[in-house]
Amino acid sequence: MMESPFNKINYMLFVIGLVSIVIGYFIIANNGVDSIASTKIGPVILFIGYCIIIPISIIYKPKK
Repeated sequence: MMESPFNKINYMLFVIGLVSIVIGYFIIANNGVDSIASTKIGPVILFIGYCIIIPISIIYKPKK
């Protein structure tokens, strides 16, 4: 039987990435157009989710 390339840590990191993406969109949607939260904080959280946490969850391989 073939072993899955991902383990529990990979899935946990992926879920953390998805949660950060949802939080980023939530911050953008619930603040005014000119607020600091919707123009700076929300996009930074989205960037962290999309470009840092999700790729790490795919690439990460634990030591044996």
